[in-house]
Parts: sequence; C-alpha cells; structure tokens
Amino acid sequence: MNKKRYIQRASELGFYYERTFHGCAQSTIAAIQDVFKIKYDFVFKAASSFGGGIGRMTDGVCGGYAGAVMMLSLFFGRKRNKFEDDKIARIKTNRLVTKLHNKFLEEYGTIICRDIHKKLFGRTFNLCNIKDRKIFINNGAHTDKCTYVVANSSGWCTELILDGLLEKGINLEKIKFSDYIN
Repeated sequence: MNKKRYIQRASELGFYYERTFHGCAQSTIAAIQDVFKIKYDFVFKAASSFGGGIGRMTDGVCGGYAGAVMMLSLFFGRKRNKFEDDKIARIKTNRLVTKLHNKFLEEYGTIICRDIHKKLFGRTFNLCNIKDRKIFINNGAHTDKCTYVVANSSGWCTELILDGLLEKGINLEKIKFSDYIN
C-alpha cells in the first residue's frame, strides 16, 4: 500500500467509525490502528473519555486531536524503560505533534473542541445537557461535522507517522508496524 493509500484509508475509516460508533478520540485511534494492522486495546480504552473535548465538557482539546497525539506518541514517544532520559524520542514526538497542531490551526483555527464546534456549527454546545446534545446530533455532528474532523485527524496523523518512519529510512513495504512500536 502506498503512502497516499494509507492516508486515504485512515481518513475513510475515521469518518466511518465516528459516524457509526461516535467517540472522536477512539474513532481516530481505531482508524490508525486498522490502517497499520495494530490493535492495542489499552491505547483504545485509554481514550474512552477524550470525546467531546474530554468527558463531553467541550472545553478541552478535540478528541480527534487527542487520539492522533496518542498514536504519534505510541509510534515515536519515550518508552518506560528510558523514562529517566530519552530526549531524542521526546523531541521527535513533540516535533510531529507540532505539525499536527499546525494542521488543526490551519483548518479549524484551534484544537479546542467547543471552538471547532463554533466554526463548524456556528455555535457551541453543552454536550452534558441532553437537549443541547440532541441539537448537536441533529445538526450533523455524526454525519458531516465531527466525522470530517476525525477523518482529517486520522489522515494527518497517518501521514505524520509515515513521514516519521520514512525519515528513519524504514521501508514501508517491508515493515511490520507492530514490531516498530514495541
């Protein structure tokens, strides 16, 4: 599978998972995991409450952004056995997260959930309020709003992962991705 196809497939899966199952962080993670044929349930599970700007509060980061940051960290982040000092891993991961952050700023002007809602819907929502959540859903949250945010996040993250691997000289045709992140 070539680079463009990985990115396209991640975007398609992210859109599908958000539309079908909801949960922007987990949808982003699932899409990227499926594209790279890796499944770490602990990573997926750890993202359970990142949707809706963290716990549906909307004042935190976008779940799609958070899920992508988690996946970049899974691939390139500091490992526990190097906890005391692995500056190279932290620098590389932070550089990739900065690129993701800049893509969000270019597209949405923010990484904050409620501010993305304001841009997409023209208003913010209190997702802890049942009436507001119904309006949010009825106005396309899971059909053509948050679904595209997750699609973008999944595609952007996949591109950054591939670029990071290529930068290290990894042959994408021969790599077993699960071996690389262990």
